Amino acid sequence: MAKSYVKFEVSNEIVAKTYEALQLAKQSGRVRKGVNEATKSIERGLASFVVMATDVEPEEVIVHLPKICEQKNIPFSYVPSKLELGKSIGLNVQCSAVAVENQGTGAAAFKDIIAKTTGSMPKAEPKIEPKPATEQRQEKQPKREKAPKK
Repeated sequence: MAKSYVKFEVSNEIVAKTYEALQLAKQSGRVRKGVNEATKSIERGLASFVVMATDVEPEEVIVHLPKICEQKNIPFSYVPSKLELGKSIGLNVQCSAVAVENQGTGAAAFKDIIAKTTGSMPKAEPKIEPKPATEQRQEKQPKREKAPKK
């Protein structure tokens, strides 16, 4: 029976590419391990890609992740095994979710995965423009000196 949090099926080719990309991100980028760390990374807007295992029990532990990823416009994917997910990021134990904060040398692989799972390229990050000069701090007026009391 399919889990309620799994929004789409992922092919074996994409799963293998995801494991490889996670290994590259672990070596040269920054990866957050576990559901709690992934949740924090997503909510803070630091995550650029999230991977979740589909064999998590109880599923209530992870059911919130796809929803907050969609709210924050963060691409995500699934892998079938939490044990393999843990191994791909260098752990000897299972891992239910991983948030990639810095993709490192795996950036091209992640773009390919995102394109194949969502059908489109990720949105470009909004550029922050500098404030116009009129909104910058106005110069302070010199203080008036009070007349001495007699």
